Amino acid sequence: MKVHADLCVIPIGVGVSVADYVAECQRVLEEAGLAHSLHAYGTNIEGEWDDVMAAVKRCHERVHAMGAPRISTSLKLGTRTDREQSLQDKITSVEAKL
Repeated sequence: MKVHADLCVIPIGVGVSVADYVAECQRVLEEAGLAHSLHAYGTNIEGEWDDVMAAVKRCHERVHAMGAPRISTSLKLGTRTDREQSLQDKITSVEAKL
């Protein structure tokens, strides 16, 4: 099943800047071959359900390995069965109404 995800991984106990940890999660998504788009408060991801969930797990593993003692993650998921739709399709649909 295809899924669209909005992922926000927040390492806790690592100081104010989290850019290094976010960059590591971006590398995980690249390695997984998942389509993704970074935004100011997270990352949109699209792919097969199991692949996306495995990448989220790897993000946690890698961020912990970097020294983060705790992680708080918010994850929003969307699926549909009526047709194929990419993240870009969703954006284009809204932009067409502007």
